[in-house]
Amino acid sequence: MSNAEAALASKISEVPPGSFRQTVLLAAKRFKSSWVELGKLLVKVRNEALFEQWGYPSFEAYCLAEVRIKRQTAEKLTRSFSFLDKHEPKAMAQDDIVETAPAFEVVQVLADAEERGQLSAQEYRSIRDSIWNNDRPVSELKRELVEQFPSPESKGPTDAAQLKRLAAWARKLATELHGNKKVPRAMAERAEALAEEVEELSLNKAEA
Repeated sequence: MSNAEAALASKISEVPPGSFRQTVLLAAKRFKSSWVELGKLLVKVRNEALFEQWGYPSFEAYCLAEVRIKRQTAEKLTRSFSFLDKHEPKAMAQDDIVETAPAFEVVQVLADAEERGQLSAQEYRSIRDSIWNNDRPVSELKRELVEQFPSPESKGPTDAAQLKRLAAWARKLATELHGNKKVPRAMAERAEALAEEVEELSLNKAEA
């Protein structure tokens, strides 16, 4: 048993048996096989601010300390559940939804795509059958969806940030050369001049 599982088991034994609070904890323990159940319960905890009744200052603090999941995971769970609840209200009302729902990894891709404005209701209907087909390998389906709805490439550092980093390197090089007796003075002075030029360029870029 992992530390997280042990902590969950301990917390489950501490809270009132049969309480909603214990229900959430039990769902967290079954997370991998019943993400829909945990997502639904966490949406209720968040929307009704039940975490405050249990002594936590925020939903994120509750998830981390009691349910033992990170903020990012809680957000993915609640967003994915809300996505299915929006597009599949009838299916979500079925008793067997926990067993029949698409894999969490698949729904997460679609929920993220919809949030970015890449997925419309019509587009969801066109791919619906494929994601509800539990015979297909999850990894294969997820890969196809990621290719169909790619996330924007993360932006690299700005020009100003790059120049600032280069100026720091140039200054460090000049300092090292000045401190090495085997380095000709003329070379160290050229490095010093270069560092000053890069630093000036960096400052001008930052002020622009």
